[in-house]
Order: sequence, then C-alpha cells, then structure tokens
Amino acid sequence: MNFKKNCILSLFLAAAVALNPAQSGAADFLTDAASTSPLKDKNKNSAVYELQKAYQEIYEAYKDSVVFISTEKTVVNRFNHPFFNDPFFRDFFGPRGPQGQKKEQKQKQKGLGTGFILSKDGYICTNHHVVDQMDSVTVMVNDKEYKAEIIGSDALTDIALLKIKGDTSFKPVFLGDSDRVKVGDISVAIGNPFGLDKTITTGIISATGRKEIDSIGLSHIQTDASINPGNSGGPLINLDGEVIGVNRMIYSNSGGSLGIGFAIPVNTAKKVLVQLKDHGKVKRGYIGVQISPLTEEYSKELGLEKPGGALVGGVENSGPAEKGGLKEGDVIVKLNDEQITDYKDLLDIVSNSEIGKTIKITVWRDKKQLNFWVTVIERP
Repeated sequence: MNFKKNCILSLFLAAAVALNPAQSGAADFLTDAASTSPLKDKNKNSAVYELQKAYQEIYEAYKDSVVFISTEKTVVNRFNHPFFNDPFFRDFFGPRGPQGQKKEQKQKQKGLGTGFILSKDGYICTNHHVVDQMDSVTVMVNDKEYKAEIIGSDALTDIALLKIKGDTSFKPVFLGDSDRVKVGDISVAIGNPFGLDKTITTGIISATGRKEIDSIGLSHIQTDASINPGNSGGPLINLDGEVIGVNRMIYSNSGGSLGIGFAIPVNTAKKVLVQLKDHGKVKRGYIGVQISPLTEEYSKELGLEKPGGALVGGVENSGPAEKGGLKEGDVIVKLNDEQITDYKDLLDIVSNSEIGKTIKITVWRDKKQLNFWVTVIERP
C-alpha cells in the first residue's frame, strides 16, 4: 500500500512540475513576453478608458433586468392529399389512419428572443413577433426560469407586454426619452443573439425617424450596434444607462448583422404598453377612408402647387369620413391645421387621436381648400 501511495504521490508531483513553467524551465521563451506593457498605465486616465468603464457600468446595471425569452407552440402537420394513398408514398410516410390518410403529426416549434423588466412585480416588454401565437412563454432571469403570461400584444407596432407569474421581486430598467436621441449618439444593445445570453454590443445612432421600414410608417431609430436573431425585444440603451428603444429588426441579406439595425422608439413603446396593460390591446383612431398613391403628375393635374397630401381613394359607407363630408378624390392636405405630406402622416395622426374626438380635416377639392369636421371612432 505504501508503495502504491508513493507512486501516486510521485506522479502527482511530476505532473505539477510539468504544469509549472517556472519550475520546469520548459517555457523560458515566454519570459520576454511577460514584461509589462508600456501602455498599461499610460492610458488609465484616457477618455477611451472612461468610455470602457461606462460600458461596464451599463452592463452591470442591466444584467439583472434583461431577460432571455424562450417560446413554444404545437404545430400540426396533416397529409390529406389523395396522392398520399399511393403505395409508393406509403413506404415513406408509414401507416395510415382508418380512411387511408396519415394521422396528424404534432411537433413542438421553439423560438427565442429578448425582453426587459419594466416593474418590480415582473412586467416585461418584448416584441410581438417573439410571442405571437405561442402556447407557452418562459423567461430566464439570472439562470432562473419563470413562466410568463401574455398580457397584450400589438402586431402593428410589434410590441408585447408579458407578466412573470408569481410574487418574486425583480429589477426594472431605466426608461429614457427617445425624442432627445440624436444622430451620432453612442448606443448599447443587450440581448440574446443566437441564444447567447446577455450579449452586449455597441455602436452609434445612425439615423432617427426612419419611417420607410414598415407599411404603416412607424418611426424607427437606426443603429449600427450589432443586432442579430435573438436580439428582438431587447433594449437599446444610451450612455446615461436609459432605454431609448426596443430592438426590432435588422437589414440583412444573409440573416446576420450588417450594421443596420432598427429599434422602436421607447416613447412609442410606452404609449403602447400602457394600452396593453389597461385593455390587452391598442385602441386606435379610425375615420373610414382608403388612401391611394398621389403622383407628382396627378398633383399638377389637380392644381396642387406642390406634391403632398393623402389622396382619398375610397370612403366607407356610413363611416366617419362620409358623415363628415369627405368624398373619393379629395386630397387631405391638413389635419388639425398640421400639414400632411403623405399617407403615413395621416395614418399616424388619426391612429393616435382620441376615440370620440372631432378633428378638423382640410382637403383639396375642385382646386380649392375646404374644411370638414370628422369624429374619430375606434378602429374595427
């Protein structure tokens, strides 16, 4: 027994020596590279180090507030076409049901995304497309999993509100003011790209007020901070440690980041989140008009001094616009005396108008301006 113990001890000591370059002398060639870098102390007080410190502080402030979201839904595959009765396909698709058709196949479809905590009791903001039509939603906060329910979700703005089940206390983020964001501001994104939890990326604000991103003309903040699949629903943060946007999408031909990412301004998100909390949906204004493209040539034909406005292509029967006096062919040029440059301006103002409120609409008809008053109703 003593012989065996001595052998084991000898082997252990030999291994320790082999792993210790100082004792073994096997790594003398690393001695020169082990000297202190001349830049180590020189840059300690530089602006770059201060910026690095700011990034580290932002991460520390948000590591407990950004959550990993995983979703799951059951998808049913059906094979009901007659050609599946052919013996050739039977060999590939296996046994058939009583009517000669393949029985339904169910499979789990999983997804992932990011969210951030809004309140101590566990309300969470994320994207609508992250949780849309999902059977179950699980959020992970610091390696702990919690079930969450969808309080409300809005497809048009791509914002959803979740609530963690239970009475655990959480750390909320700090909401900023997206109206104060300027091009060139430094931006920080935190999320779970490709499932890599709490990944931080940095960049600048490349543009503000991008309205050409979707069909309804929702304003977006553009950033070159790296955003990839899985970042959806995560916060875009400024150097003050405030959330200024909700990361939504990227422009990419490959599916990976090309430095063109878009976030929903947090001021837009706040309005939507309040309605989702109160109503479970967003109540939008509606006046019952269809809008058609207004070309420069047609603008001249109508006698407009310059292109602009929203061309009414149709009016809903007995709708608010018809009751107010609007007709097909009118060009809406002002709303509450605010200039309308295109249909997106009209959609934005009407959608955000108070339900039941009467608004002033100025139209161009027969080469003159006319004013009408229309009462806004809730969008069907």
